[in-house]
Amino acid sequence: MSISAINEQLLRAIGVGVAVVRAGDLGFVFFNQPFAEWFGTPSSGANLADVIDGLDPEALAQVEAAGLQFSAELKFKRKRRTLIFAINISLTDPGDGPLLIVECQNITRMRELESMIDSYSTMVERNTRELEREKERVERLLLNLMPRSVYEEFKTFGVVTPQLYQNVSVVMLDFVNFTEFAARTDPTVTLSELNDIFTAFDRIVEQYGCERIKTIGDAYLAVSGMPQATPDHATSVAHCAVRFLRYLERRNQSHPHKWQARIGLASGAAVGSVVGIQKYVYDVFGPAVNLASRLQVFAKPMKIAAPLDMKDALLDEFELSDIGSTDVKGIGEVQLITVDRELAGRRAIGRFGV
Repeated sequence: MSISAINEQLLRAIGVGVAVVRAGDLGFVFFNQPFAEWFGTPSSGANLADVIDGLDPEALAQVEAAGLQFSAELKFKRKRRTLIFAINISLTDPGDGPLLIVECQNITRMRELESMIDSYSTMVERNTRELEREKERVERLLLNLMPRSVYEEFKTFGVVTPQLYQNVSVVMLDFVNFTEFAARTDPTVTLSELNDIFTAFDRIVEQYGCERIKTIGDAYLAVSGMPQATPDHATSVAHCAVRFLRYLERRNQSHPHKWQARIGLASGAAVGSVVGIQKYVYDVFGPAVNLASRLQVFAKPMKIAAPLDMKDALLDEFELSDIGSTDVKGIGEVQLITVDRELAGRRAIGRFGV
Protein backbone atom coordinates (compact mmCIF):
# COMPACT_ATOMS: atom_id res chain seq x y z
CA MET A 1 0.00 0.00 0.00
CA SER A 2 1.37 3.38 -0.96
CA ILE A 3 2.14 6.14 1.52
CA SER A 4 -0.60 8.31 0.01
CA ALA A 5 -3.15 5.52 0.47
CA ILE A 6 -2.06 5.04 4.08
CA ASN A 7 -2.36 8.78 4.73
CA GLU A 8 -5.81 8.77 3.15
CA GLN A 9 -6.97 5.98 5.44
CA LEU A 10 -5.52 7.73 8.49
CA LEU A 11 -7.28 10.97 7.63
CA ARG A 12 -10.54 9.13 7.10
CA ALA A 13 -10.10 7.27 10.39
CA ILE A 14 -9.65 10.45 12.38
CA GLY A 15 -12.44 12.21 10.49
CA VAL A 16 -10.40 14.91 8.78
CA GLY A 17 -11.12 16.18 5.28
CA VAL A 18 -8.22 17.78 3.47
CA ALA A 19 -7.99 19.87 0.34
CA VAL A 20 -5.09 21.73 -1.26
CA VAL A 21 -5.83 24.81 -3.35
CA ARG A 22 -3.69 27.36 -5.15
CA ALA A 23 -3.20 30.60 -3.24
CA GLY A 24 -4.02 32.77 -6.17
CA ASP A 25 -7.27 31.55 -7.66
CA LEU A 26 -8.22 29.02 -4.95
CA GLY A 27 -8.42 26.30 -7.56
CA PHE A 28 -8.20 22.72 -6.35
CA VAL A 29 -4.97 20.78 -6.53
CA PHE A 30 -6.03 17.90 -4.28
CA PHE A 31 -8.89 16.81 -2.02
CA ASN A 32 -9.46 13.56 -0.14
CA GLN A 33 -12.56 11.42 0.10
CA PRO A 34 -13.99 12.82 3.41
CA PHE A 35 -13.77 16.32 1.95
CA ALA A 36 -15.70 15.20 -1.15
CA GLU A 37 -18.32 13.40 0.98
CA TRP A 38 -19.00 16.52 3.05
CA PHE A 39 -18.83 19.26 0.43
CA GLY A 40 -19.27 17.38 -2.84
CA THR A 41 -16.70 16.57 -5.48
CA PRO A 42 -15.39 19.89 -6.88
CA SER A 43 -16.24 20.30 -10.53
CA SER A 44 -13.67 21.29 -13.08
CA GLY A 45 -12.83 24.96 -12.67
CA ALA A 46 -14.48 25.25 -9.23
CA ASN A 47 -12.58 27.01 -6.51
CA LEU A 48 -12.63 26.77 -2.72
CA ALA A 49 -15.16 29.61 -2.26
CA ASP A 50 -17.57 27.84 -4.63
CA VAL A 51 -17.46 24.60 -2.65
CA ILE A 52 -17.43 25.94 0.94
CA ASP A 53 -19.96 28.68 1.55
CA GLY A 54 -19.31 31.20 4.27
CA LEU A 55 -15.55 31.60 3.92
CA ASP A 56 -14.43 35.16 4.60
CA PRO A 57 -12.60 36.49 1.49
CA GLU A 58 -10.71 39.09 3.55
CA ALA A 59 -9.46 36.43 5.94
CA LEU A 60 -8.33 34.25 3.05
CA ALA A 61 -6.52 37.25 1.53
CA GLN A 62 -4.65 37.77 4.81
CA VAL A 63 -3.65 34.11 4.81
CA GLU A 64 -2.26 34.52 1.31
CA ALA A 65 -0.55 37.86 1.96
CA ALA A 66 0.87 37.41 5.44
CA GLY A 67 0.76 33.70 6.05
CA LEU A 68 -1.77 34.03 8.85
CA GLN A 69 -3.82 30.99 9.79
CA PHE A 70 -7.58 31.11 9.28
CA SER A 71 -9.86 29.20 11.67
CA ALA A 72 -13.64 29.17 11.79
CA GLU A 73 -16.68 27.06 12.59
CA LEU A 74 -19.15 26.90 9.72
CA LYS A 75 -22.64 25.43 9.64
CA PHE A 76 -24.12 23.67 6.63
CA LYS A 77 -27.63 22.33 6.04
CA ARG A 78 -27.48 18.73 4.87
CA LYS A 79 -30.71 16.73 4.42
CA ARG A 80 -32.69 18.45 7.20
CA ARG A 81 -29.73 18.32 9.55
CA THR A 82 -27.29 21.07 10.38
CA LEU A 83 -23.66 19.98 10.31
CA ILE A 84 -20.89 21.97 11.99
CA PHE A 85 -17.34 21.91 10.65
CA ALA A 86 -14.13 23.28 12.10
CA ILE A 87 -12.17 24.81 9.20
CA ASN A 88 -8.45 25.56 9.41
CA ILE A 89 -6.60 27.08 6.45
CA SER A 90 -2.82 27.65 6.41
CA LEU A 91 -0.29 28.75 3.79
CA THR A 92 2.55 26.61 2.50
CA ASP A 93 5.00 26.93 -0.37
CA PRO A 94 6.51 23.66 -1.62
CA GLY A 95 8.61 25.57 -4.17
CA ASP A 96 6.40 25.69 -7.23
CA GLY A 97 3.94 28.28 -5.93
CA PRO A 98 2.09 29.04 -2.67
CA LEU A 99 -0.70 26.68 -1.68
CA LEU A 100 -3.43 26.78 0.91
CA ILE A 101 -3.93 23.66 3.03
CA VAL A 102 -7.59 23.32 4.02
CA GLU A 103 -8.33 21.01 6.97
CA CYS A 104 -11.97 20.23 7.81
CA GLN A 105 -13.29 18.29 10.74
CA ASN A 106 -16.91 17.38 11.41
CA ILE A 107 -17.53 18.53 14.98
CA THR A 108 -21.34 18.24 14.85
CA ARG A 109 -21.47 15.40 17.35
CA MET A 110 -19.09 17.20 19.68
CA ARG A 111 -21.22 20.35 19.64
CA GLU A 112 -24.38 18.29 20.12
CA LEU A 113 -22.83 16.63 23.16
CA GLU A 114 -21.71 20.00 24.50
CA SER A 115 -25.25 21.31 24.00
CA MET A 116 -26.65 18.26 25.81
CA ILE A 117 -24.19 18.79 28.66
CA ASP A 118 -25.13 22.48 28.86
CA SER A 119 -28.83 21.57 28.88
CA TYR A 120 -28.22 18.95 31.54
CA SER A 121 -26.17 21.41 33.62
CA THR A 122 -28.95 23.99 33.30
CA MET A 123 -31.50 21.39 34.34
CA VAL A 124 -29.36 20.34 37.32
CA GLU A 125 -28.93 23.97 38.39
CA ARG A 126 -32.68 24.57 38.06
CA ASN A 127 -33.48 21.42 40.03
CA THR A 128 -30.90 22.39 42.65
CA ARG A 129 -32.52 25.80 43.04
CA GLU A 130 -35.94 24.19 43.30
CA LEU A 131 -34.64 21.77 45.94
CA GLU A 132 -33.14 24.68 47.87
CA ARG A 133 -36.45 26.55 47.71
CA GLU A 134 -38.29 23.42 48.82
CA LYS A 135 -35.79 22.95 51.64
CA GLU A 136 -36.40 26.53 52.77
CA ARG A 137 -40.18 26.00 52.65
CA VAL A 138 -39.87 22.82 54.72
CA GLU A 139 -37.59 24.60 57.18
CA ARG A 140 -40.05 27.50 57.56
CA LEU A 141 -42.86 25.01 58.06
CA LEU A 142 -40.95 23.08 60.74
CA LEU A 143 -39.95 26.31 62.46
CA ASN A 144 -43.66 27.12 62.67
CA LEU A 145 -44.17 23.76 64.38
CA MET A 146 -41.28 23.81 66.83
CA PRO A 147 -38.69 26.17 68.40
CA ARG A 148 -35.47 26.68 66.44
CA SER A 149 -33.27 24.87 68.96
CA VAL A 150 -35.59 21.86 68.79
CA TYR A 151 -35.56 22.02 64.99
CA GLU A 152 -31.74 22.08 64.95
CA GLU A 153 -31.66 18.98 67.14
CA PHE A 154 -34.23 17.27 64.94
CA LYS A 155 -32.32 18.20 61.76
CA THR A 156 -29.01 16.94 63.17
CA PHE A 157 -30.10 13.72 64.86
CA GLY A 158 -33.48 12.93 63.30
CA VAL A 159 -35.11 12.70 66.73
CA VAL A 160 -35.86 15.05 69.61
CA THR A 161 -35.14 13.96 73.15
CA PRO A 162 -38.02 14.86 75.51
CA GLN A 163 -36.87 17.56 77.92
CA LEU A 164 -38.20 18.33 81.38
CA TYR A 165 -38.28 22.04 82.19
CA GLN A 166 -38.82 22.75 85.87
CA ASN A 167 -39.55 26.46 85.69
CA VAL A 168 -41.81 27.56 82.85
CA SER A 169 -44.95 29.63 82.54
CA VAL A 170 -47.88 28.99 80.24
CA VAL A 171 -50.54 31.25 78.76
CA MET A 172 -53.69 29.59 77.44
CA LEU A 173 -56.34 31.63 75.61
CA ASP A 174 -59.79 30.54 74.50
CA PHE A 175 -62.53 32.59 72.86
CA VAL A 176 -65.95 33.03 74.40
CA ASN A 177 -68.90 31.52 72.48
CA PHE A 178 -66.68 30.51 69.59
CA THR A 179 -68.86 27.51 68.71
CA GLU A 180 -71.91 29.74 68.24
CA PHE A 181 -69.89 32.26 66.24
CA ALA A 182 -68.54 29.56 63.93
CA ALA A 183 -72.01 28.06 63.42
CA ARG A 184 -73.58 31.32 62.22
CA THR A 185 -70.57 32.66 60.25
CA ASP A 186 -69.19 31.63 56.89
CA PRO A 187 -66.21 29.29 57.47
CA THR A 188 -63.88 31.39 55.30
CA VAL A 189 -64.71 34.44 57.39
CA THR A 190 -64.08 32.52 60.61
CA LEU A 191 -60.70 31.27 59.38
CA SER A 192 -59.74 34.72 58.12
CA GLU A 193 -60.61 36.27 61.49
CA LEU A 194 -58.65 33.63 63.43
CA ASN A 195 -55.68 33.96 61.11
CA ASP A 196 -55.65 37.74 61.56
CA ILE A 197 -55.90 37.50 65.35
CA PHE A 198 -53.40 34.67 65.80
CA THR A 199 -50.89 36.45 63.57
CA ALA A 200 -51.09 39.46 65.88
CA PHE A 201 -50.73 37.16 68.90
CA ASP A 202 -47.61 35.61 67.35
CA ARG A 203 -46.01 39.05 67.07
CA ILE A 204 -46.81 39.80 70.70
CA VAL A 205 -45.43 36.44 71.84
CA GLU A 206 -42.22 37.01 69.89
CA GLN A 207 -41.79 40.48 71.37
CA TYR A 208 -41.76 39.06 74.89
CA GLY A 209 -39.45 36.15 74.20
CA CYS A 210 -42.12 33.45 74.43
CA GLU A 211 -42.78 30.49 72.15
CA ARG A 212 -46.14 29.84 70.54
CA ILE A 213 -46.60 26.09 70.84
CA LYS A 214 -49.86 25.50 69.00
CA THR A 215 -53.38 26.57 68.21
CA ILE A 216 -56.26 24.14 68.65
CA GLY A 217 -59.32 25.55 66.94
CA ASP A 218 -59.89 28.81 68.79
CA ALA A 219 -57.40 28.01 71.60
CA TYR A 220 -53.94 29.56 71.65
CA LEU A 221 -51.06 28.16 73.76
CA ALA A 222 -47.69 29.80 74.36
CA VAL A 223 -44.91 29.28 76.91
CA SER A 224 -41.94 31.08 78.38
CA GLY A 225 -38.88 29.44 79.92
CA MET A 226 -38.46 26.69 77.32
CA PRO A 227 -36.51 25.60 75.44
CA GLN A 228 -34.26 28.39 76.80
CA ALA A 229 -34.51 29.10 80.52
CA THR A 230 -35.92 32.54 81.32
CA PRO A 231 -35.87 33.96 84.87
CA ASP A 232 -38.83 36.29 84.22
CA HIS A 233 -40.99 33.65 82.52
CA ALA A 234 -44.03 34.48 84.68
CA THR A 235 -44.06 38.18 83.85
CA SER A 236 -43.42 37.41 80.16
CA VAL A 237 -46.60 35.36 79.77
CA ALA A 238 -48.56 37.87 81.86
CA HIS A 239 -47.50 40.72 79.58
CA CYS A 240 -48.50 38.62 76.57
CA ALA A 241 -51.92 37.95 78.12
CA VAL A 242 -52.53 41.64 78.85
CA ARG A 243 -51.50 42.59 75.31
CA PHE A 244 -53.76 39.89 73.84
CA LEU A 245 -56.79 41.44 75.52
CA ARG A 246 -55.69 44.97 74.67
CA TYR A 247 -55.36 43.98 71.01
CA LEU A 248 -58.84 42.43 70.99
CA GLU A 249 -60.37 45.52 72.63
CA ARG A 250 -58.86 47.82 70.02
CA ARG A 251 -59.76 45.47 67.18
CA ASN A 252 -63.36 45.23 68.32
CA GLN A 253 -63.72 48.98 68.01
CA SER A 254 -63.20 48.86 64.22
CA HIS A 255 -64.37 45.38 63.19
CA PRO A 256 -67.91 44.09 62.77
CA HIS A 257 -67.10 40.83 64.58
CA LYS A 258 -66.53 41.27 68.31
CA TRP A 259 -64.18 38.83 69.98
CA GLN A 260 -63.91 38.12 73.69
CA ALA A 261 -61.46 35.75 75.30
CA ARG A 262 -60.67 34.06 78.60
CA ILE A 263 -57.03 33.54 79.55
CA GLY A 264 -55.40 31.20 82.06
CA LEU A 265 -51.84 31.48 83.33
CA ALA A 266 -49.78 28.95 85.26
CA SER A 267 -46.18 28.28 86.28
CA GLY A 268 -44.44 25.02 87.03
CA ALA A 269 -42.90 22.06 85.27
CA ALA A 270 -43.49 20.97 81.70
CA VAL A 271 -42.12 18.45 79.22
CA GLY A 272 -41.46 19.42 75.61
CA SER A 273 -40.94 17.02 72.72
CA VAL A 274 -41.78 16.29 69.09
CA VAL A 275 -44.81 14.04 68.79
CA GLY A 276 -45.50 11.87 65.76
CA ILE A 277 -43.46 9.96 63.19
CA GLN A 278 -44.91 11.06 59.85
CA LYS A 279 -46.77 14.21 60.92
CA TYR A 280 -44.52 16.09 63.28
CA VAL A 281 -45.76 18.45 65.95
CA TYR A 282 -43.94 19.94 68.91
CA ASP A 283 -46.05 19.75 72.03
CA VAL A 284 -45.76 20.41 75.76
CA PHE A 285 -47.23 18.47 78.64
CA GLY A 286 -47.18 18.68 82.39
CA PRO A 287 -48.66 20.39 85.44
CA ALA A 288 -48.19 23.96 84.19
CA VAL A 289 -49.96 23.24 80.89
CA ASN A 290 -52.81 21.38 82.59
CA LEU A 291 -53.36 24.13 85.15
CA ALA A 292 -53.34 26.96 82.59
CA SER A 293 -55.85 25.03 80.47
CA ARG A 294 -58.13 24.53 83.46
CA LEU A 295 -57.87 28.11 84.75
CA GLN A 296 -58.91 29.82 81.52
CA VAL A 297 -62.33 28.24 82.07
CA PHE A 298 -62.64 30.07 85.43
CA ALA A 299 -61.65 33.45 83.99
CA LYS A 300 -64.43 35.85 83.13
CA PRO A 301 -64.66 37.18 79.56
CA MET A 302 -61.73 39.49 78.78
CA LYS A 303 -60.06 38.56 82.10
CA ILE A 304 -56.91 36.69 83.07
CA ALA A 305 -56.92 34.03 85.79
CA ALA A 306 -53.73 32.82 87.48
CA PRO A 307 -52.87 30.71 90.56
CA LEU A 308 -51.96 32.47 93.79
CA ASP A 309 -48.41 31.09 93.66
CA MET A 310 -47.68 33.41 90.71
CA LYS A 311 -48.59 36.49 92.74
CA ASP A 312 -45.10 37.23 94.07
CA ALA A 313 -43.63 37.10 90.56
CA LEU A 314 -46.28 39.44 89.13
CA LEU A 315 -46.83 41.83 92.05
CA ASP A 316 -44.27 44.44 91.01
CA GLU A 317 -45.53 44.85 87.44
CA PHE A 318 -49.27 44.16 87.48
CA GLU A 319 -52.42 45.14 89.28
CA LEU A 320 -53.80 41.93 90.80
CA SER A 321 -57.09 40.90 92.45
CA ASP A 322 -57.91 37.87 94.59
CA ILE A 323 -60.68 35.58 93.36
CA GLY A 324 -60.63 33.04 96.13
CA SER A 325 -60.48 29.27 96.26
CA THR A 326 -61.79 27.18 93.37
CA ASP A 327 -62.04 23.44 92.91
CA VAL A 328 -60.17 22.69 89.70
CA LYS A 329 -60.99 19.38 88.06
CA GLY A 330 -58.12 16.90 88.34
CA ILE A 331 -56.08 19.29 90.49
CA GLY A 332 -58.13 20.16 93.56
CA GLU A 333 -58.50 23.42 95.45
CA VAL A 334 -56.57 26.28 93.89
CA GLN A 335 -56.36 29.86 95.15
CA LEU A 336 -56.88 32.18 92.16
CA ILE A 337 -56.03 35.75 91.31
CA THR A 338 -56.79 37.90 88.29
CA VAL A 339 -54.22 39.92 86.39
CA ASP A 340 -56.10 43.15 85.76
CA ARG A 341 -53.59 45.40 84.05
CA GLU A 342 -49.96 46.49 83.91
CA LEU A 343 -48.98 48.98 86.60
CA ALA A 344 -48.47 52.53 85.36
CA GLY A 345 -44.81 53.18 84.59
CA ARG A 346 -43.92 49.48 84.88
CA ARG A 347 -44.89 48.22 81.46
CA ALA A 348 -42.33 45.80 80.15
CA ILE A 349 -40.53 46.64 76.96
CA GLY A 350 -40.59 43.84 74.44
CA ARG A 351 -37.52 42.46 72.70
CA PHE A 352 -38.12 44.82 69.78
CA GLY A 353 -38.86 47.91 71.82
CA VAL A 354 -42.66 47.45 71.88
